[in-house]
Amino acid sequence: MKKTVFKIGGREFDLAGRTYIMGILNVTPDSFSDGGKFNQEDAALKHVEEMIAEGADIIDVGGESTRPGHQQITEEEEIIRTASMIGKISERFDIPISIDTYKAKVASAAVQAGAGLVNDIWGLKYDPGMANLIAESGISCCLMHNRKNAQYRNFIEDVKEELRESLSLAEQAGIARDKILLDPGVGFGKTYEQNLEIIRRLSQLNDLGYPLLLGTSRKSVIGLALDLPVTERMEGTLVTTVFGVLAGCAFVRVHDVKENKRAIQMAEALQEVLK
Repeated sequence: MKKTVFKIGGREFDLAGRTYIMGILNVTPDSFSDGGKFNQEDAALKHVEEMIAEGADIIDVGGESTRPGHQQITEEEEIIRTASMIGKISERFDIPISIDTYKAKVASAAVQAGAGLVNDIWGLKYDPGMANLIAESGISCCLMHNRKNAQYRNFIEDVKEELRESLSLAEQAGIARDKILLDPGVGFGKTYEQNLEIIRRLSQLNDLGYPLLLGTSRKSVIGLALDLPVTERMEGTLVTTVFGVLAGCAFVRVHDVKENKRAIQMAEALQEVLK
């Protein structure tokens, strides 16, 4: 990886041998994991305070559930849910904020409210205005691999090629290379076996030359592997986080900040000794 510093808002992240935590704040009534828990302002801000105390490096705010079979909401409703919350987090806390959306209007409102990164689960392929919005605002972005089906010819190579398509859209719009993270899209457009494979082979995505973000927290691949409900998937998540550290991921996106922070610190300590 050529670039060792990544900037989100006013914060610089040294990526040399480090993995940072993106804490999840779902201000939705129907998220698969914590729907309805933090869609009230006081509860949400208290949770942000807790995540920062536990070691979160960035807060990712989402206003629409993207779980399988989710109900899409209007841009206006998503803006109401997210922009005000981002503004309040920005006022109260000194931490970078990202907006989890694939809609340019929602991203624009979030950026105006204080977001420094757009986390797009469709990798610029859903909303034609998203790439230009990111380029013109000068903020950072995370481009995730996603597709409508799980039928691949050569799984890993197809994932790489489809991520290159997102990178091409970014380049055409004028998004700077050093403003881009890539996400392999665990849980999106992949079967159970393919989700396991993409986690196991994460390091091969480093060939694309961009920092990686891994989002596996409490997802169905863990539930299926362990035959456990969403409320009992922390240990499985921690294993995937360690895989992310070993593969050189720059960020992991998680619900349980304290526990993942400790797992990262232990994995990094072992890596340091083995150098």
